[in-house]
Amino acid sequence: MQGASTAEESSLLDSQPARILRPILGLTAIFAAFGWSTGFMRDPNAPAWQLLLVALAIGVLGVWTLFFLANDLVSRFPRLWAERIRPYIFVGPGLLLLFAYLVFPTVQTLYLSFLDARSQRWVGWQNYQFAFTDRTMLIAFRNNLLWLVLVTGISVSLGLLIAVLVDRVRWEPLAKSLIFLPMAISFVGASVIWRFMYAFQPPGRPQIGLLNAIWTGLGGNPIGWLQTQPLNTFALIVIMIWLQTGFCMVILSAAVKSVPSELLEAARIDGANEIEIFFQVIIPYVSKTVMTVATTVVILVLKVFDIVYVMTSGQFGTEVIANRMYSEMFRFRHFGRGSALAVILLIAVLPVMIGNIRSWRRAQ
Repeated sequence: MQGASTAEESSLLDSQPARILRPILGLTAIFAAFGWSTGFMRDPNAPAWQLLLVALAIGVLGVWTLFFLANDLVSRFPRLWAERIRPYIFVGPGLLLLFAYLVFPTVQTLYLSFLDARSQRWVGWQNYQFAFTDRTMLIAFRNNLLWLVLVTGISVSLGLLIAVLVDRVRWEPLAKSLIFLPMAISFVGASVIWRFMYAFQPPGRPQIGLLNAIWTGLGGNPIGWLQTQPLNTFALIVIMIWLQTGFCMVILSAAVKSVPSELLEAARIDGANEIEIFFQVIIPYVSKTVMTVATTVVILVLKVFDIVYVMTSGQFGTEVIANRMYSEMFRFRHFGRGSALAVILLIAVLPVMIGNIRSWRRAQ
């Protein structure tokens, strides 16, 4: 009788409803654990080691269990339905996070851009009208255009030139490391370094800025590099060029090394000199890589904020769109204008990103 009872219990546990119910209960427990951990990790009195253990347990073990149980539940469905649903099980969490942290904020920002300063009253296109008519904003657009042309053009050109020249010297690794070194520095850190380069003291005082120390040593009067227009904008652009040239050089160097040596030798046999080889062989061969690097730099420059904020806070005619967006949003508390500027920045970056993705797909 006991054996028959055990067999019945085993049969009940192995029945189809039980197999479906188990992963459902497991998923319910996992979601409950996620909810509990969110509250626990917000507790300011919780010990740090407990927070670490809970974060690791939920972030690693919990997520793995979530996918395992979801896959187990889907496998109970008819085969055709299971094959259709399974990809969404694995991609679904990523899509949800993408929607929560990218799509939803974008749509909300677009909505806020049509409201007033306190996001209470509908003002239509008024914030966008401000963006395209205010004098400070027009200066910001002009400066952003300057940044785009000069930083992208000079960084990519210098990067390509250095990649070709350094490729032919014995100390190539050392030279590349030194040129690439600024990439390891954050924008804020680089700005602090360059503040000492541009530091200014009135005439008669000791100059602690390197450039003014050299200039006054040659007999000139000290120059306010960050206060004099339009010199200050070019001074800020130099910092970004200093940071980005190493990045361009590394990517373009790999492309230059991929140029077939047979092609270069054939050009030399045909009588081409090194300058003609550079413009007629190397540049056409690496043109797709050049475009990819240039679009990457363009996207970065459109979002430039840190350098301007640290160096001048947008004063003395150095305003850019991203810095103005920060000022409207967090200094003047005008959320409508700040959101409108964010939307304009997004629209400006979007075509470049799409072009970059298409270029990458063509390269694939």
